[in-house]
Amino acid sequence: MILGKGKLTYTALILIHIGIGLVVYLLPFLSKIYSLLMLAVGLVYVVKTRNKNNEVLFVSAYLVGSEVFLRMTEGNPFHELTKYSVIIFMILGMFYSGISKGGLPFWVYLIFLIPGVFVATETLNFHTDIRKAIMFNLSGPLCLGFAAIYCHRRRFTLEALNNLLLVIALPIVSTLTYIFLYTPSIKEVVTDTQSNHETSGGFGPNQVATILGLGVFIFFTRIVLKSKSKWLLFFNVVLCVLMTFRGIVTFSRGGMMTAGLMVVLFLGVLYFFMGNQSRFKILQTVSFGFLLLMGVWLYSSSQTSGLIERRYANEGVHGNKKESQLSGREDLISSELKMFLDNPILGIGVGKNKEFREETTGIQAASHNEITRMLAEHGSFGLIGFIILLIVPFVLYLDNKMHIYMLSFYVFWLLTLNHAAMRTAAPAFIYALTLLKIYALEKPVVHRE
Repeated sequence: MILGKGKLTYTALILIHIGIGLVVYLLPFLSKIYSLLMLAVGLVYVVKTRNKNNEVLFVSAYLVGSEVFLRMTEGNPFHELTKYSVIIFMILGMFYSGISKGGLPFWVYLIFLIPGVFVATETLNFHTDIRKAIMFNLSGPLCLGFAAIYCHRRRFTLEALNNLLLVIALPIVSTLTYIFLYTPSIKEVVTDTQSNHETSGGFGPNQVATILGLGVFIFFTRIVLKSKSKWLLFFNVVLCVLMTFRGIVTFSRGGMMTAGLMVVLFLGVLYFFMGNQSRFKILQTVSFGFLLLMGVWLYSSSQTSGLIERRYANEGVHGNKKESQLSGREDLISSELKMFLDNPILGIGVGKNKEFREETTGIQAASHNEITRMLAEHGSFGLIGFIILLIVPFVLYLDNKMHIYMLSFYVFWLLTLNHAAMRTAAPAFIYALTLLKIYALEKPVVHRE
């Protein structure tokens, strides 16, 4: 799709996106032009091709990969633009290419979001902007629902999926470049063990670590599967190492721990399905990767004067053990579970949990956990909707063993929900990719109903 005869080389694509990060850092106003340009070009591309080769997925993948970069550089006209854009492209894709009849569970999931909206119109405070409160909390679930309906059992080759992951990763390279330029010296800005905005490009460390963690996973898979020369191997290793380092020094643990588990599951799947010779190569990769990780960790420790070790040990700057294991998120989870138990049928209404928490506990904080937020705001409808999301990928996987990324994608979605909710479009889009029907060879021509 993006690599091949008459198209840009892999190295050129990476260098272009390093250049984008550099140019936006030097001329910040270009971020807004970049944002609007990718939307315009993407729309023209899909309409011109009539989505014959799932172009909507590639456009959406690029938008998802660029979301954090555009947010940290104030390129998006409004905060949730990427999620709404993905929804629009998914609907456009359905218009051109149809949908799978088996996607009924995700229509049910979307319908079950509606009762919480009606409850919210009655429960939200008078001075609250109801539309804004509802859409802020529903944009992620809606993005997931429409992306899942489009991807459900859609035929896709493994090579096309590898290209799709590369499309996600390219703007993450721009993000990485911008972060290095924003904070070239880690030692000067790390003074404690809290999540660090300075090492995260001046933006939310949680979101930055999440997208960098996804980038680490993608470039690791390219080390294993797509490094056919020593140059490509070196190139991919350098990108993976740099992303790992900058992800670690955000001091936000969730994104990097998720990336680690994704890599372990990916290697586990490959090991299970490969022959003895390939298994030996995987073991070599594991050994090599472990040595690299140790090197990155030791360097990160030296750059942070050992504070990163205390962060992952859940200690304060002086080595004192912190009372909270989850940076205070236990209190948020506990309050949302109480909301669900007190309102088990319809919940308290979309967007109400932040107000309700402040009224009852005095804590002013938005939810970091999408699971407990769904339970609190949607009640039993949220519980059923979440059960649908949990089960369907595994049901499809029984007849989809070529999908070597399925477990890693699933874990990214599930763990990101627990530490970063659905603040970005990434968990919604990556979840939808678990539903693709993967083939080793080029897909045959089929007519979707």
